[in-house]
Amino acid sequence: MNFYNKVMLYFWLAAAILIFIITSYMSYSEGIKKWGFYYIFVASALLMFLVKRWMMKRMAKHLNYLEEQKKNKK
Repeated sequence: MNFYNKVMLYFWLAAAILIFIITSYMSYSEGIKKWGFYYIFVASALLMFLVKRWMMKRMAKHLNYLEEQKKNKK
């Protein structure tokens, strides 16, 4: 599961970068009025990356806490 989480973490980062590059190019070539709205997708992919990273750190802390509890009971 940890491998899957890391793959998805970097997937969202790559998606945000790729969408940003494409949207910026299209905004430059066809105009910001037509393509400016698509920056919302960049923001949502970047938000998914940040939330995924936060949740992975939170889960690691929780698993460490559970291991510590298990050691204290013995």
